[in-house]
Amino acid sequence: MDPRKVTELKGFVQMCESNPGILHLPEMGFFRTWLQSMGANIPPPAKKQDSCQGGCPCGPSPSAAAPPEPELPVDSESEESEIEIDNEGVIEPDTDDQQEMGEFDNIEVTEEMMDQANEKKIEAINALGEGDLQKALDLFTEAIKLNPRVAILYAKRASVFIKMQKPNAAIRDCNRAISINPDSAQPYKWRGKAHRLLGHWEDAAKDLATACKLDYDEDASALLKEVQPKANKIMEHRRKYERKREEKEIKEKQERIKKAREEHARAQRDEEARQFGGGYFPGAAGFPGATPPGGMPGLGELFKDPELLNAMKDPEVMAAFQDVAQNPANISKYQNNPKIMALVTKLSAKFGASPQP
Repeated sequence: MDPRKVTELKGFVQMCESNPGILHLPEMGFFRTWLQSMGANIPPPAKKQDSCQGGCPCGPSPSAAAPPEPELPVDSESEESEIEIDNEGVIEPDTDDQQEMGEFDNIEVTEEMMDQANEKKIEAINALGEGDLQKALDLFTEAIKLNPRVAILYAKRASVFIKMQKPNAAIRDCNRAISINPDSAQPYKWRGKAHRLLGHWEDAAKDLATACKLDYDEDASALLKEVQPKANKIMEHRRKYERKREEKEIKEKQERIKKAREEHARAQRDEEARQFGGGYFPGAAGFPGATPPGGMPGLGELFKDPELLNAMKDPEVMAAFQDVAQNPANISKYQNNPKIMALVTKLSAKFGASPQP
């Protein structure tokens, strides 16, 4: 196995030992289920968690999150928009043009350029300490142009964008930094702060948790504890919405199936009535001597009689029945046909009447 992955796994286990509450986070459900299937004894979630225990994510457990939203009607089409979140501190997104990112692919960085970039970085840090944000931003940009393949330069400039209330610009810098070095905690921290300024609670919680996992930071941990309950609330609301939508789809599907079955059964009854009740049986509508089709007794029994059903499949018999159905007096034409008269006699007997010539 990759030694780095083993080290990460070891660190994660140590985090779980120092803060078992991690196992009760919603996203850890799969891991919790696996542990239980192996016979592990998982400590119950803490009722209250006031401070970080040295591991992250360190936000409150789901049991300590805000109370769940009240149940909403299944047929509501606007459930996702009805959730209420405290958006204090959220700002309007910045819409500036993209900042200079340097020639990432088409530049050969010399040692001299590296040294100059490092000098610019030091000057930028000093300017940032003096509160001159624009000067710090310009110096970090010059450093990036000299050496555009250093992740920390983008992360540092992102921190300046955060102070300048430009979260979208900070996110662009952090994305570049992560693409260069995905194991650096700094870009995740600043991107998490940027998402928090934009009210992207789930993205903020994810990035801040990653930052804490890579390199624990009290500032990131404190912010994570702020955004995690809001992220949990949104995730729970979404799960509820998806569950209700699935229930609605299942109900609608069952209704469609039920309606299709009813229509199919109705069509079968209509076809049977057309074949066997359209003047083919003795009575006013066909052969004389019995009641009309609408009141024929024992019709279900007729359909169960194999001899009658087989006779009805005979084209000669069906033609005779059709002829008589059109004019009952035509029964006299078949007095000398034993096959027709035998069936007529059987039907008449079932209907309690005698065949009439």
